[in-house]
Amino acid sequence: MKMEKITIKVNDNGSLRITGGENIDLLDGEGNKIETKSSFSLCRCGRSKNKPFCDGSHKGNFESCVRAENFK
Repeated sequence: MKMEKITIKVNDNGSLRITGGENIDLLDGEGNKIETKSSFSLCRCGRSKNKPFCDGSHKGNFESCVRAENFK
């Protein structure tokens, strides 16, 4: 059985986009499972009213562009 690859993309000035099918477990700080879809976006700015998920509140209020060369 081949598992789908899980991908996490750091969006410029926005969320973390997670894709990868049914094999993703998102847990809260106490280890409780949070229901997700096969792909979803997590808040990075702290402004979402639907944490831990992104609701678009970052638009115009959050700047962060992460590139791989920053971590070499």
